[in-house]
Amino acid sequence: MDSALSDPQLQQLLNQEKEKAMANEIVAKLTSACWDKCITSSPGSKFSSSETACLANCAQRYMELTMLIMKRFQSMH
Repeated sequence: MDSALSDPQLQQLLNQEKEKAMANEIVAKLTSACWDKCITSSPGSKFSSSETACLANCAQRYMELTMLIMKRFQSMH
């Protein structure tokens, strides 16, 4: 039986799709968490300077924590 993708190619494709799904999930969680924390009123045409700073700090801390958790999880295996 002739396959369009070999097993290694298929595995690589599946791994890439899994990584994309994980990245999308992280972005969605980050957006939700930081929005809830930083945006206290309905935004107008742009964010206030305090909201912008809060969003930037929240996103940075979220990504740092996510990387720390991922490294810890990888070291366990």
